[in-house]
Amino acid sequence: MNTRLLSPQGWTAVLAALLAVVVGMPVLNLMVPPDSALHLSDAMVSLIGKILCYAIAALAMDLIWGYTGILSLGHGLFFALGGYGMGMYLMRQIGTDGQYKSELPDFMVFLNWKELPWHWAWSDSFILQMILVVAVPGLLAFVFGWFAFRSRIKGVYFSIITQALTYAAMLLFFRNETGFGGNNGFTDFKRILGVPIATGEMRVFLAVLTAVVLIGFFVMARAIVTSRYGRVLQAIRDAESRVMFTGYDPVAYKLSIWTLSAVMCAIAGALYVPQVGIINPSEMTPAASIEIAIWAAVGGRGTLIGPIVGAFFVNGAKSWFTQTFPEYWLYFLGALFIAVTLFLPQGLVGLVAKLRGRKPEERT
Repeated sequence: MNTRLLSPQGWTAVLAALLAVVVGMPVLNLMVPPDSALHLSDAMVSLIGKILCYAIAALAMDLIWGYTGILSLGHGLFFALGGYGMGMYLMRQIGTDGQYKSELPDFMVFLNWKELPWHWAWSDSFILQMILVVAVPGLLAFVFGWFAFRSRIKGVYFSIITQALTYAAMLLFFRNETGFGGNNGFTDFKRILGVPIATGEMRVFLAVLTAVVLIGFFVMARAIVTSRYGRVLQAIRDAESRVMFTGYDPVAYKLSIWTLSAVMCAIAGALYVPQVGIINPSEMTPAASIEIAIWAAVGGRGTLIGPIVGAFFVNGAKSWFTQTFPEYWLYFLGALFIAVTLFLPQGLVGLVAKLRGRKPEERT
């Protein structure tokens, strides 16, 4: 097994990607004239930023599913919790600029609330709220995983339970009395850290920040899977009983990577909300979590780069299909997933590697 973090070609690709997003995206959007063929439109920047958030979630899925063999159908919950954490801060940043000119968020005024609920206590502090963005999904994942893994729940049973947990949370967040905006969720954001959010410069900054976070997570994930810890995770995926007989505790390994994967999804959700301008319980629907698994499968799970490719391919196709042939999008998605399952078990990245006569894991 190749234990290098990245090959020289891999580091070159990472640095090239970093340079492209840090320099290329701002230049093409802010400096190249709109009538130029090289101009990157605001809509395209927003789309890229959104897909980059999805790519982080897909990478998180790859760590838990591709490398540990645990299929989660609840990662949409962690993505949404991170989004709600950021959304609470952004709602407080509106201040008296809302429709009702109140320090309370508009939906609370509409529901005749007189004061903020207890779980909004830190929502006016960016630092404290970002701590909660990480801590709340991480704690939920840790507690849930501790009970599930110690009970040796695995396979389809684990997938069903994670789906049920997500669905239960969705029903909870739909209720107005929970203080999360009910069906409408949070929207109409004005500022972040006192800076107007609906500007071209902020849009590019958020997209670039998301790309940098994705690259950082990719390097971190690569370090994990090439380490001794990562090799144990892959051994658990392939033969958990044998791992137990060799003296390792699979529960500790599964619980740690499960919690890390949840936190990565939460950070992706926090970056997603200011770029799309809304967060509501629809992000917790069963379909949202299933789509994350589809991105990983289509790109090639167990490869790290594959889920990122899958997120861009599927969501790029979704953007085109929903504009050109909106009624056929779900048929295409279903056909794509079936085709990948039957004919491309290693996904698009595996297909490219096969055509080049190399194994997927030999790329970097």
